[in-house]
Amino acid sequence: MNLKRRKGYLWPLFHHSSTTSILLLPVLLLFFLIFNVSFVVALKKLKEQDIIQRILKDYDWRVRPRGANDSWPDTGGPVLVLVNIYLRSISKIDDVNMEYSAQFTFREEWVDARLAYERFADENTEVPAFVVLATNEQPDLSQQIWMPDTFFQNEKEARRHLIDKPNVLIRIHKDGRILYSVRLSLVLSCPMSLEYYPLDRQTCLIDLASYAYTTDDITYLWKATNPIQQKDGLRQSLPSFELQDVLTDYCTSHTNTGIYSCLRTKMILRREFSYYLLQLYIPSCMLVIVSWVSFWLDKDSVPARVTLGVTTLLTMTTQSSGINAKLPPVSYTKAVDVWIGVCMAFIFGALLEFALVNYAARKDITTSQQRMLKMHSSAAAAHTADHNTYQQGDANQPTSLMAISP
Repeated sequence: MNLKRRKGYLWPLFHHSSTTSILLLPVLLLFFLIFNVSFVVALKKLKEQDIIQRILKDYDWRVRPRGANDSWPDTGGPVLVLVNIYLRSISKIDDVNMEYSAQFTFREEWVDARLAYERFADENTEVPAFVVLATNEQPDLSQQIWMPDTFFQNEKEARRHLIDKPNVLIRIHKDGRILYSVRLSLVLSCPMSLEYYPLDRQTCLIDLASYAYTTDDITYLWKATNPIQQKDGLRQSLPSFELQDVLTDYCTSHTNTGIYSCLRTKMILRREFSYYLLQLYIPSCMLVIVSWVSFWLDKDSVPARVTLGVTTLLTMTTQSSGINAKLPPVSYTKAVDVWIGVCMAFIFGALLEFALVNYAARKDITTSQQRMLKMHSSAAAAHTADHNTYQQGDANQPTSLMAISP
């Protein structure tokens, strides 16, 4: 009886202890996970700082990596360089110098198996997906890894951005893939064909290639997805052009020193017509119409008609000079030259018409005056002849009478 009572008395205590253990178990597991995650994170941070020293030890940046594809380890052959461009702005298109200014982010990716650090990982150590290699304000003097010697073939001026820090990113992935990104501002040449100016379309290029390595060493390829990216609003940001399309192409260069891989970006630009409609076409049409006002003026209003014709002709000449001052001197005829030439021909024709009308009017007056003068001369001559005849008759009459008289 007492034993049963003891069992019945002890059973709630035992049940309470088991329930407490079950409730504490998730708390212990959560504490264990937090502790281990914190340990792993701290270990990873330490490893990131150590990775760069380990991969750069005994690394010679002057020797290019080997490998023809993204596989690791390398298999020999040329280095494949994947290129991507992010267009930020096209600030100026100069028709006179045939050049334009552009700012973009230039990205290159390639594989350097010597920098792969997957081998550093084990069951107790994790490595990050990538590490960032920092550069100082003079990137050329702090080169630590091999990079393609890319240059822009149609570049006139170039500038790297160093504010606030150098705008350069070098990211090394654990499988040996390298991402190099830099922000550049370039002035690039853009040969233009102005036959249809100002209704023309121009194609401006960005050509890039390796300066020293031939196709046996480096092969450039456009990135498969989004090789050319554009900043939002870039197409509408140009003051005098509209960016219609951006295309990619390849342009292998053949020189005396070898064959070089080359990539080309084509930017199709259409000139905005509204500016020239307001500044050229409407004013020139108005000048032609004003010159035709002289047709309704009296032909005898010589000063008014001459002043109107000469003024419109000089104004049209000044407008032509202003338009051509914005263009380079070319040996062929442009569409704007044809338009201005036709307008000047109409104005000159109006001035010439007045000269012909004035000359014809004066000639008619002169002819009429000469005709009247001849008529007056003939009448005077006839009158003089009649008068002389009459006088001769009067003079002869007395002689006859004297002969008849006794």
